[in-house]
Amino acid sequence: MRAGGLSFGNDACMDLIQRKKVKIVIVAEDAAERTKRNFERICSQNHIPIYFYGSIENLSRAIGKPNKAIFGIKNQNFAHEIERIINGGEVIG
Repeated sequence: MRAGGLSFGNDACMDLIQRKKVKIVIVAEDAAERTKRNFERICSQNHIPIYFYGSIENLSRAIGKPNKAIFGIKNQNFAHEIERIINGGEVIG
């Protein structure tokens, strides 16, 4: 987050997706169904991979910001590593 490779929140991520500034989007599995549908649609239109992963609480704790359900990863290398972890390519720790 300090390096500026991460964006979070509905409005910020939606703007960056439309400007094609994010490499992947992560949405918490327990986010609102409408939110998940909207982001799935906009990511599909812009050819940006989207993952539904973890809970709002766990993802928020990971970045140190409360109540965040949507994350946009802007850095290509960071996005690649997160995709590998989500897809089971590596175990954290």
